[in-house]
Amino acid sequence: MSLEGRTALVTGAGRGIGKGCAIELARRGADLVINDRPGSPDLERSAEEIRGLGVQCTPIGSDVFARAGSESLVSKALEAHGQIDILVSNPAFGKRQAFLDFDPEDFDRVIEATFKAGFHLSQFVARHMVERGKGGKIIFISSVQAEMPFARNAPYGAAKIALNHFSQTMAVELCHHRINVNSIEPGWIDTPNERATFSDEVIEEESRKLPWGRMGTPEDIGKAAAFLASDDADYISGAVLPVDGLFRFKDMRADELPSEADPA
Repeated sequence: MSLEGRTALVTGAGRGIGKGCAIELARRGADLVINDRPGSPDLERSAEEIRGLGVQCTPIGSDVFARAGSESLVSKALEAHGQIDILVSNPAFGKRQAFLDFDPEDFDRVIEATFKAGFHLSQFVARHMVERGKGGKIIFISSVQAEMPFARNAPYGAAKIALNHFSQTMAVELCHHRINVNSIEPGWIDTPNERATFSDEVIEEESRKLPWGRMGTPEDIGKAAAFLASDDADYISGAVLPVDGLFRFKDMRADELPSEADPA
């Protein structure tokens, strides 16, 4: 599943899921352009780690929540590498508030960052891929929140639903250019944000309740992204792939189900 000779652009790659995706792509030989917010101290650290895997890596700080920032990022990526074969679009912003109290400005920001940023970024990259004429792979990082409602987080889940529908429509429109478009739905992933939100005790306790018995890791998501970016996934487009260790079914642990010998 080699990605040698290809260049991948990954946003939100300073840490967490974006970094996990960038590292897994690099492990398979892809050169990287990684992005995070301007001035992020994590971005250069990620770049050094990726370069240690023997590939080229160009870090670019840019605010992809704004269309101009996405356009600038793609332009600089092409200036540095001449091509973008793979896009992992990972911008998002969440704000937990009850529906009755949700601030309209926060609502707009969630939609801008979680849905519209992906639209802007993928449009610029897809235009390059079409013009270049060699196909490409576009991968959106969605969420299982598109599949199941979470209280106090309605705009984020709604934005991810929109992102999934958008990616499938893109897949149909771009298939004649041999551009594959897919989405990955992470479940509960062990990221710095989650560690800042929950104590170690809560994480350990809640992890035991999951069917898989643990949180997911950024590398779990990265491996799925690397597969979708590879030639092995050439016939896969318009897919929405949960990578959640059965988080969607967290109330149905196998060890709590009746055995075959038990009466119904």
